[in-house]
Amino acid sequence: MAIGYGLVRTLVRWVLGLFYRRIDLVGLENIPESGPLIVAANHQNALVDPMLLLGLLPRRLVPVAKAPLFRHPLIGPFLHLVGALPVHRRQEEEGGTDPARNRDMFSAAAAHLGAGQAVLIFPEGVSHPDPVLMPLHTGAARMLLEAEVAAGGNLGIALVPVGLVFHEPGTFRAGRALLLIGGAVATADCIALHAADPDGAARRLTDRLKAALRRQIVEADDRETLRLLRVVESISRDDASSDARGPAARTAWMQGAMRAYRYLREHEPWRVGHFRAEVERYLRDLEWARLSDRGLAQPFSVGVVARYVLHEGTSLLLALPLALWGVASHVLPYTLTALCAERLKPEPDEEATYKIMAAVVLYPLSWLAEGWLVWRLAGGPFVALFAALLVPTGFFAVAWRDRLERIGRDARGFFRLLLDRDLRRRLATRRRSLVDELAALMRLVPEAVLAEPQGPGS
Repeated sequence: MAIGYGLVRTLVRWVLGLFYRRIDLVGLENIPESGPLIVAANHQNALVDPMLLLGLLPRRLVPVAKAPLFRHPLIGPFLHLVGALPVHRRQEEEGGTDPARNRDMFSAAAAHLGAGQAVLIFPEGVSHPDPVLMPLHTGAARMLLEAEVAAGGNLGIALVPVGLVFHEPGTFRAGRALLLIGGAVATADCIALHAADPDGAARRLTDRLKAALRRQIVEADDRETLRLLRVVESISRDDASSDARGPAARTAWMQGAMRAYRYLREHEPWRVGHFRAEVERYLRDLEWARLSDRGLAQPFSVGVVARYVLHEGTSLLLALPLALWGVASHVLPYTLTALCAERLKPEPDEEATYKIMAAVVLYPLSWLAEGWLVWRLAGGPFVALFAALLVPTGFFAVAWRDRLERIGRDARGFFRLLLDRDLRRRLATRRRSLVDELAALMRLVPEAVLAEPQGPGS
């Protein structure tokens, strides 16, 4: 089983590192090196959420997964390899579910925790696309309390909240993921309460876990509001120090900004609505000009643009042969995967999962077909060469494509600025106006509001 877990972990790290442009992990020191542990995370990206935690956390995790997934022809074998525990939900079982089956799951989890192992659970119980925390089930709390009671309260199980925050989670090579690991939730009083009031203890611990999870994520009304919030954070903190620009600091700023937005929407609705409309208009104009907010701050002239295009273009041309080999080897499975995702029309929180699952099937099948074709046309030595270059040229082609897109975007933006010399000044003026108005709005928000724990009702 340890070998199977290691294989799954290696595959997951490889796949996610390829799919996402960037993955950040903050707070790893909050994961105890040993001892019983429950990792509880929010759930906004279907199977990608457990993949991230299994692949990036240093502890071996025993995930809790919905029972129907164990019957899935592609997902089920991986769940068995990592030793996952099935949880049965009434709405997913024909004719209801036998409570004894979930008691078996809690007993198995208690055994793992009693042996000093780590269990992974998503207490929301379901994946969803909206950037909010859904009501939590009491399963994580009951799991901890029952395991502690069975051991006489001496296990010292750590309950650690992990916030998963995504940017464009379903877009290949454009998405980013952030894992924010919080400090362990206090449990001693809940364990003591369990003997007199088991349900009350579970509810208290669940509420505490909910508050801890909210401190690790950014909640917004919808994905568009979250996108605008990221833009506002970027333009307002452009001159911040490197420490203040780290993932944890950026998340904390956005949490405070969302609390301010909710307060102002109630007390200054016209003004905050006008500010949002101006941010949206600024973004539309940037997109029309093929510029990024970062690009406005970069110096440019005809000479600078020419040298940039010459240098980067030469690099692309020199790398073209290997990139073309990689593209030719992978264009078939890439296209088939994109067609599958388009045809299946997954929900936003399932888009990355569908693409990854399709790729896990289609890429090996396509490689086998291509290898067979090479063998028929050129013979065994060329098949060996094809196989040896398959993976490295694939990564090379992805990096080459990323660089080509960046250079193309920058070059179009630079030439737009050269053609309209006043465009940069106009956009920069509007940018400064947005920063000034944001500062004025933030001054209207009481410090007590900015310091409140985050939540939709705050």
